[in-house]
Amino acid sequence: MRPDTQQYRELFLNDVPLMDARAPVEFAKGAFPCAINLPLMDDEQRRRVGLCYKQQGQQAAMELGHRLVSGPLKQERLHAWAQFAQAHPQGYLYCFRGGLRSQITQSWLQAEAGVAYPRVIGGYKAMRTFLLDNIEQSLASARFTVLGGMTGTGKTDVLQQLAHSLDLESHAHHRGSSFGKHATPQPAQIDFEHRLSIDLLKKRAQGHQRFVLEDEGQIIGSCSLPLGLYRGMQQWPIVWLEDSLENRIERILRDYVVNLRAEFSALHGEQLGFDLYAQRLRQSLDRITKRLGHQRHDHLAAIMDAALAEQGRSGMVDGHRDWISGLLIQYYDPMYIYQRQQKAGRVLFQGDADAVVDYLRRNA
Repeated sequence: MRPDTQQYRELFLNDVPLMDARAPVEFAKGAFPCAINLPLMDDEQRRRVGLCYKQQGQQAAMELGHRLVSGPLKQERLHAWAQFAQAHPQGYLYCFRGGLRSQITQSWLQAEAGVAYPRVIGGYKAMRTFLLDNIEQSLASARFTVLGGMTGTGKTDVLQQLAHSLDLESHAHHRGSSFGKHATPQPAQIDFEHRLSIDLLKKRAQGHQRFVLEDEGQIIGSCSLPLGLYRGMQQWPIVWLEDSLENRIERILRDYVVNLRAEFSALHGEQLGFDLYAQRLRQSLDRITKRLGHQRHDHLAAIMDAALAEQGRSGMVDGHRDWISGLLIQYYDPMYIYQRQQKAGRVLFQGDADAVVDYLRRNA
């Protein structure tokens, strides 16, 4: 049998498959990208065993756990664990602290399924601590450059051309604006932190010690940036991406209209997908009503409704350019111009996409 491990760095660098023996409620709050939840106990069983532990101690709790997970239920779980082990012979299993649950899972697999499968010492808690420490260590030792620019200039497109970029919006599964939601949900906060840390870990292992990331607020949708990262973004040098209004409108049309519609249709079918996509656009505009002012909001909402009606009838998206243009000129651009003025002293370079990519490859 392979030995149990504490080599957390190697687990994440190599995307080692992980069997998570925690309860589903724990897994939903936060896990790791290569983990699959195959719990020893479900949520209710875990609750009852935990209560017994507090009231009667460890031995009584263990006895209750063995009674709750027995017979056909135990065989069902053993079968799932054995299948995972067979499919992932280089994987590991873990529970919250690498204690009783993973040890029981490991011993049952060995004794009743004949499968010797190693566990992660320290479990989820130790692995998460390692990833959080990695973020702090990276912030302390690496160099960072912030990529700024008006809405729609294609900052994400630039990041995707750089081997040393950190795409925060990709990790948060959100485009970072009031219209930034995708058709599928964002990750849990903990999962966002794990994705970011593993990205940093892998790129530093490749030799990168300089990183480029997009200028963001402290919160991307429902995901909060680590405080040290956000504070750093208020001080690090900035490279400013420029593009024409026409190109920006086309890029936003692509991302927030054409691609978003396709996301919803792929999930829900053409008609329901279109209805949900249209509802999402309207909700996104409604969220900034106070900042827009009611008169401007109502004007843009009427343009959006007409564009959606035409899109629903003919599939044409041309009408969306009008509300996108109005939103940029009346709302986003003044806000970004003000922010650009406040950060002027930190701007090292500005230019179009080709010039910015070239500069960042050579200098950041």
